[in-house]
Amino acid sequence: MHPDTIDLIAGALFAAALLHTFAAKQIERLSHRFPRHAGLFHLLGEVEVVFGFWALVLVATLALVFGSDSAVSYAESRNFTEPLFVFVVMVVAGSRPVLSAVLAVVGALARLLPVSRPMATAWLGLAAVPLLGSLVTEPAAMTLAALLLAPLVFRSDIPEPPKYFALGVLFVNVSIGGTLTSFAAPPVLMVAGQWGWSSSFMLGTFGWKAALAVLVNATAAALVLRRHLRELPADAQALPRASVPLPVTVLHLLLLAGIVLMAHHTVVFMGLFLLFLGVAQAYDRHQDPLLLREALLVAFFLAGLVVLGGLQRWWLQPLVSGLEPLALFFGAVGLTAVTDNAALTYLGSLIPGLPQEARYMLVAGAVAGGGLTVIANAPNPAGMALLKKGFADETVGAGGLLAGALGPTIVAIAALLLL
Repeated sequence: MHPDTIDLIAGALFAAALLHTFAAKQIERLSHRFPRHAGLFHLLGEVEVVFGFWALVLVATLALVFGSDSAVSYAESRNFTEPLFVFVVMVVAGSRPVLSAVLAVVGALARLLPVSRPMATAWLGLAAVPLLGSLVTEPAAMTLAALLLAPLVFRSDIPEPPKYFALGVLFVNVSIGGTLTSFAAPPVLMVAGQWGWSSSFMLGTFGWKAALAVLVNATAAALVLRRHLRELPADAQALPRASVPLPVTVLHLLLLAGIVLMAHHTVVFMGLFLLFLGVAQAYDRHQDPLLLREALLVAFFLAGLVVLGGLQRWWLQPLVSGLEPLALFFGAVGLTAVTDNAALTYLGSLIPGLPQEARYMLVAGAVAGGGLTVIANAPNPAGMALLKKGFADETVGAGGLLAGALGPTIVAIAALLLL
């Protein structure tokens, strides 16, 4: 393959995918204007389909230009561990036993706070659960937070602006809330081993600053939503669920813990997932329908991002390596909006002799900008898939998300840059 030709093809298709992402809501609306082709517009209007679709276009184009063997070789050279892990953890974390356990803990904590229970539950869903991502990983935290908040905050009777603000807070808080440890946030994980960053280093350098920003953002969102949350009954923090026996809950939590611990060992966590499916089938009376469709769409999105993003190094790495520390911070915030933040920090880890200050600025900027778009952080597609039904046309507009995330992003920037 000729590198320059590959670069041009991959860059053009990546740009097309970005434009498609921002136009998804408008494409969805075309299904109402042209009902004869509504199915096609519904498909192309699904944000989760965008990058998978353009990745298929890329592979097909490479096959036509360079031959099928080269195209298949490139596809097989990609690492799909993260899409598979997000798929698995979405399904397991979204099961009734796990969600019921989280709801019980959140409910107990909500009763201790000196505000109405719905407002306390919303605040905990936007603050405590994203910070929990530092232990259970960000995709699991996003899934749990989205399922907790969906019936409370993301309802069709609530106006769109507060919902977009809450979505922006959730995405930003999950992105920065995973920085209390060295293994939970994908952009941190990409550099922690290479640069020798331990969990104690992350907590002392990033974590406490991120935690303050998370609390500020969650409090602001709860205040914005307070009028709408007060309209609910005091116990309407989640959909009613049948009780789950303690042994079944414990078994599900152990399987989730094993999957999280084996997050980088595909064979092991897929084996545990198959065991989970067997347990879920054996005790199906204690299960809600599993989130298989939503999780598969998210995995398709992330796999497409892996395929398309693998050929963007030619312009990303020179751009990152040529910036001074402060410019690198704001450059990382902006670049994260148009590419996965883990891919950005991975490219930074390949730059030899990068100073410690520049390393901090790169990772801090990458996590601060992780809520600006759906592609900015790997768990974002999971949250969007679970929450989009609460928005008009059951789609989340890229412009609305960007506007909703700007304020929380500024708070994250201030915390990570000034404290």
